[in-house]
Amino acid sequence: MASDVPPRRRRLVITARAAASFTPQGRSVAAARAFVRDTLQGWGFADIVDDAVVLTSELVTNAVVHAGTQAEVLCLRAEDGVRVEIADRYPERELPLRHPDERPYADPDRESGRGLMLCAALATRWGVEYTATHKHVWFRLDLPDRPVGTRSAGPVVPDQFLPLADSRVRVAVVQVDAADTVSAWNEDAEHVFGYAAEKVLGRPLAELAAWPQTPGTGTGIAEALRLSRWEGSYGIRGADGRVIPVYASHLRVRDAHGEPSIVCLLVHDDERALLQTPVRAAPSDGQLSEPRPADPFEVFIGSPAPDDLDGLLQRTVERARDMLDADAAFLLLATDDETELEVRATTGLPSTRQRFARVPVEAGTSRYGSARLPAVHDDLSAVPGAVPLLESTGMRSVVTVPLKVEGRLTGSLGVAAEGPGRYTNEEALRLQFAADRIALAVESARLGELERLRRGSLSFLVEASDLLAGTLDRDQTLALMAQMTVPTLATWCAVYTIADQTSDPYLAYVLHEDEERIDDLKELLSRVHPPEPVREAGARPWPATAAAVGGETVVLPLLARNRVIGMLTLGKPREEHFRQEILELADDLSRRAALALDNARLYSERTAISRSLQRSLLPPGSPAIPGMEVEVIYRAAGEGNEVGGDFYDVFPIRDGAYGFAIGDVCGTGPEAAAVTGLARHALRLLAREGLGGPAVLERLNAAILDEGARSRFLTLLYGELHPQPDGGALMKVVCAGHPLPLRLRPDGEVTAAAEPQPLLGVIDDLDLYEQTLSLDPGDVLLCVTDGVTERREGARMLGDDGLADVLTTCTGLTAGAVAARVLRAVERFAAEPASDDMAILAFRVPHPREGA
Repeated sequence: MASDVPPRRRRLVITARAAASFTPQGRSVAAARAFVRDTLQGWGFADIVDDAVVLTSELVTNAVVHAGTQAEVLCLRAEDGVRVEIADRYPERELPLRHPDERPYADPDRESGRGLMLCAALATRWGVEYTATHKHVWFRLDLPDRPVGTRSAGPVVPDQFLPLADSRVRVAVVQVDAADTVSAWNEDAEHVFGYAAEKVLGRPLAELAAWPQTPGTGTGIAEALRLSRWEGSYGIRGADGRVIPVYASHLRVRDAHGEPSIVCLLVHDDERALLQTPVRAAPSDGQLSEPRPADPFEVFIGSPAPDDLDGLLQRTVERARDMLDADAAFLLLATDDETELEVRATTGLPSTRQRFARVPVEAGTSRYGSARLPAVHDDLSAVPGAVPLLESTGMRSVVTVPLKVEGRLTGSLGVAAEGPGRYTNEEALRLQFAADRIALAVESARLGELERLRRGSLSFLVEASDLLAGTLDRDQTLALMAQMTVPTLATWCAVYTIADQTSDPYLAYVLHEDEERIDDLKELLSRVHPPEPVREAGARPWPATAAAVGGETVVLPLLARNRVIGMLTLGKPREEHFRQEILELADDLSRRAALALDNARLYSERTAISRSLQRSLLPPGSPAIPGMEVEVIYRAAGEGNEVGGDFYDVFPIRDGAYGFAIGDVCGTGPEAAAVTGLARHALRLLAREGLGGPAVLERLNAAILDEGARSRFLTLLYGELHPQPDGGALMKVVCAGHPLPLRLRPDGEVTAAAEPQPLLGVIDDLDLYEQTLSLDPGDVLLCVTDGVTERREGARMLGDDGLADVLTTCTGLTAGAVAARVLRAVERFAAEPASDDMAILAFRVPHPREGA
């Protein structure tokens, strides 16, 4: 009985849930993506992880970046899919309703609206719900239907049609523990793959497997090992370095202690009939009915048909080989522009060597040189190069037919035999008939794979951009570039950098999926002349490296701001090829990585220049003053700043007289640092002209006002210090709007050592005066900027009284210890880092006995 409840109102049966909250910070977007990815993969929902991650990224960005609120992510698992809810605390409603003349609510040019557009494009269902305090955006992704296999028996088959096998059939039994490492390796595995058991026990199976999977499509080895049962083809890298095609059946079991492991049965790929699950027969309900007309596609391919492209193509070449009693078969898919064919499936050939290799559609001037028409070759030895795919394979006769959909070339199917003259036009017609039956299914599966790859690529590039944008360190950017390409896009990677247009490329970073081979690869590349910098975007072959390292090698330019700043080199081992979609993804990545690398270079250069200029504004060093201890501590606020608005100086004026100053320019950063340089250099020049303190400050005030709009007011404590023969010191000070200096007596008494006067840089006519004080042995004079006294924690402030309290605890300490204790007290006063520049200048007259 049909339900009257609309589908969107049906109750979702929840089998698991996971929730997390994320603060309104940029890094929360990456954390939310990781949370959803880990949750769905843990639930076994690998098929929909990429779509879920992309949608979560957009919706959490809307919450934490655009709305500026906390984001709450809730994942709900059901038997047939998952529902993800993202809630923020910004319930202002933006209803998806508009007047026809108004701008769409989810304009693609508007960054904060793309999340809803993606929901509409990717999600099975989605919606927006509001409460008084929250806005919920939710989406649902359904799992794809998967055929369920059942056990069945095959019919009686004549002996001549039975599958071929070696006289000694070997079934390799490999057991993999819960950590995906090999825990058992039988004698047949040693014979088939060439490894003794002790060489592979404890190694991850992924190190040995050549898994035929592209990022974003199909099931990877990690996902396959999590399934209760899995069956299919892949390769195992043998001890001699060759990839051995195998057909495998995986079964996940538990031991007596309840620990899970995976039992893997493996045979040579051409002996797959030993393990392959028989084609399921149509179930019978015991009732007579009209016979269903045979579907030509199902007759050829078998039912149920594989639901993934690789499986469909592999089944196709096997059926084609068996149909014409051939020794080998192959299927190639056409590129979008129909100029090249890419090898996607073979049987009876070294498939791993040929996979993703490319051949031209038009290989010659005759009709037999075009993949657009059927062709029969009686003997390939008479026409070398007619079928490049079959060179050096021992195949002599071959028939090829095109796969076409609505007149467009989508691929080519061929079968081959070791003997000459095996095929005629009759066999070509039979093969063409089969190709016509499967062409539409192949094209549909290919488009589905491209869509999954596109989504996987989008997720990959989102993650890559986020990581690259998170650093301005050149070395870290180089490491991220390599780590994102290996092993996802390539087996190994090398990054060359170019300092300028006259420099040769420099090998800056090398990475290999096998860490033990990194040093050898780096040595090999160092002996090869680096690739020539080329401005044209896209990957190009690099034969020099391929010959030295082995395998296929491509180079992509790193283009940033209209110049080549380096090259990204990607390599595959022998017998493997890059597929075009991977090269296009690598090209997208190289553009993002180039800009990140150039940003890191610019940041490093500007930081070096800034630091060099800032150091020129600092005093070269404090002079040694006889009979005095002098200590300076300086901290500039802001990342990368060495000089800010606060400054200090201690310098000799003439024999027996020393000048000192501590000041604070309004503001921080480079503008304040410019006035700092003016003030410090002017003080030295004026003081050495023999002017007294008031005259020095009046002329400095005039110089600051002459700067016009660039001028900034500043507070300044300036003084002259004269060490006395009896061990004391005479000081003359002028305090122009600056925090008053504090004097500490040996008995702990703290008093102000000057009176406040007008600050500089505000008015022309200043009437300043000089004050004189004497420091006795044991006395300390402490001078600070307002970054010390105005240190805050909420509504509390350290203030002048707080600084005096700290100073009373410093009796008997050296000048260095006094300055350090004051700094420690300032840092501990608040948990947050200081937001203002800070300078501390301490003078102390030691007791005569301290120097004895």
